[in-house]
Amino acid sequence: MSRGKVVTVIQARCGSSRLPGKVLMELCGKSLLARQFERVARSQSAGTIVVATTLEREDDAVANICEEEKIHCFRGHTNDLLDRHYRTGKLFEADAIVKIPSDCPLIDPKIIDDVVSLFLENSNLDYVSNLHPASFPDGNDVEIMTAEALETAWLRAVRPLEREHTTPFLWENPELFKIGNYLWKDGPNFSQSHRFTIDYPEDYAFISAVYNELFPNNPDFNLKDILGLLLTRPDIYKLNQVHAGEYWYKNHRDELKTIHYQDPGPSSEENGNSDSI
Repeated sequence: MSRGKVVTVIQARCGSSRLPGKVLMELCGKSLLARQFERVARSQSAGTIVVATTLEREDDAVANICEEEKIHCFRGHTNDLLDRHYRTGKLFEADAIVKIPSDCPLIDPKIIDDVVSLFLENSNLDYVSNLHPASFPDGNDVEIMTAEALETAWLRAVRPLEREHTTPFLWENPELFKIGNYLWKDGPNFSQSHRFTIDYPEDYAFISAVYNELFPNNPDFNLKDILGLLLTRPDIYKLNQVHAGEYWYKNHRDELKTIHYQDPGPSSEENGNSDSI
């Protein structure tokens, strides 16, 4: 089952255009970044976890959190996330790299395990995610790829969106890579209706409310616990519904071949080299 050393990269910076400093915001007494690290660290498959941030002075705050929480930290290019992930993988001698954005503080560790397990159990796959097509509530984003596939993307990707978003070169070129997707089997498709990610003040209000309700009694709360809370507290569910179904794809709808963004969310075009499991 082993495919070598797994390194999980949490990409984080303070310079968000929509919600600056979001990774520093407080959730039950700690920063959002520290709380997300705690959840990722509960995964059985995450391997070595590294926060990859930038060399910008404002991201000294991210590096300080990593030092305080004893988290590995790499600092690299501000906008070239592909380069940042590639160099993190090289530094930590990864055979496989897991990509998780720092705007997913409600991510369920079991989902990480499930996506990584699909990758580990299928040695022919170069890249696996739960995003193409998406089926989990937005904010449970997990991608894993071989170091070789990431290096190929690093060498060959030239479009700005491919450098900024790390993995589009992989899933936009299914003729070059064997691609797998993990679909949620335990519920309906909530990718358009449930938003657990953070980009706006409304998202922070939602995530804070979830933490305040669940964390004090159960720090290990999972996706099922969150969904149960939202059934009994529709007021919390509605806090960020104005942004439900929003994805970065909408800004590149004319550039992407395998993703067709239809407001309010994306759907994935099937291709002969993609495994949905």
